[in-house]
Amino acid sequence: MNAMIYERYGGPEVLQPREVETPVPGDNEILICIHVATVTSGDCRLRSMNVPPGFRLMSRAMFGLTKPRRQILGTELAGVVESAGANVRRYCAGDRVFAFPDSTMGTYAEYKAMPEDGPVAHIPEDIPFETAAALSFGGTTALHFLRKAKLREGETVLVNGASGGVGSAAIQIARHMGAEVTAVCSAANAELVRSLGAEHVIDYRKEDFTAGARRYDVIVDTVGTAPFARSKRALAENGRLCLVLAGMPQLLAAPIQSMSGGRNVITGVATGKAEDLEYLADLAEAGSFTPFIDRRFPFDGIPDAHRHVETGRKRGNVVITMHPDD
Repeated sequence: MNAMIYERYGGPEVLQPREVETPVPGDNEILICIHVATVTSGDCRLRSMNVPPGFRLMSRAMFGLTKPRRQILGTELAGVVESAGANVRRYCAGDRVFAFPDSTMGTYAEYKAMPEDGPVAHIPEDIPFETAAALSFGGTTALHFLRKAKLREGETVLVNGASGGVGSAAIQIARHMGAEVTAVCSAANAELVRSLGAEHVIDYRKEDFTAGARRYDVIVDTVGTAPFARSKRALAENGRLCLVLAGMPQLLAAPIQSMSGGRNVITGVATGKAEDLEYLADLAEAGSFTPFIDRRFPFDGIPDAHRHVETGRKRGNVVITMHPDD
């Protein structure tokens, strides 16, 4: 099968097309023919090994010290079940599914084998492949942090970095949970975040959200520019700060910061489970969560997709169409 691989860490140019063996599904696995994949900020960080402070050695130990241990990147997919193992009961050939391999990666390819009980879910009938493919990364991350924050109906939420993949998902999921949402982004993206459900928009180039009089029950920082030292004055009493992109110093400091001042700092790594994907699929089917698609690239345009994501100007999600007729 065709795959886009990388044999060393570096810039987008390290991504090269190769012919590799097609996976053979085990008895409890399904083989998915991938129609759409995505390029996320996480993919770019692993390709370049440009990870948050304190995580470089840990990341290299996990993914390869001197070169990548897993040579096919990509953490999201949507496609069709090609075949199913002997013990598989939930899926059969021809089923439309989406999946979130996460750290096992491997979606920059024509096929991916996934365990039946892994992070896989059926695609609702009226949801296109590109929408389904983009549900997982931003959706599971936003869902993880909003749940850990114990967001309640009627609370106020500020999303810093609101126009990105995680931020745009956080707006929609927080609104679905009944929150009033303020989005922090550039003026160019104000119309987009309003269309996703943000009731208030702050242009970060003109206004510092921490300098105003308003206080928020939950602040979700998706871009790493609102640490506790800066955000604490914008948190309401018993407010929660969700640091989606946190370095090791912030992770270590979070428990201490949470013990003082009646505010809670939430960090950690978000993971997705099958039930989370099913929940996101239900939201998509109901029209409560629709990932915004910024750009579409063909399979051989994956390096260009990485270049675009690394500009920091990505809005929502970037998808890879494996089959041009899709």
